[in-house]
Amino acid sequence: MLASDFGNVLWRKSSYSGQGGNCVEVADVMHVHGAGLEWRTSSHSGAQSNCVEIAAGIQDVVPVRDSKDPAGPVLLFPADAWSSFLAGVKGGEFTAG
Repeated sequence: MLASDFGNVLWRKSSYSGQGGNCVEVADVMHVHGAGLEWRTSSHSGAQSNCVEIAAGIQDVVPVRDSKDPAGPVLLFPADAWSSFLAGVKGGEFTAG
């Protein structure tokens, strides 16, 4: 995905990248926490506090975070990849172990 696909997400290079042009960039989503996103857990989570939370509100992307660390890192997944993952979970493709 291109940076423009993420709308208001900021991109930055690692401080270890130096001046070279072949660098991996990471999305700086710290500002997403204050962007008015509504985070939620699965309805199957019950009252547990060890959950994965997702938020809607960024087009074509699903933000995911750890409920125990709401100010921590946020992973961004393409919406179609997240849908495929959920279909696999619901279809029994993954086993608990």
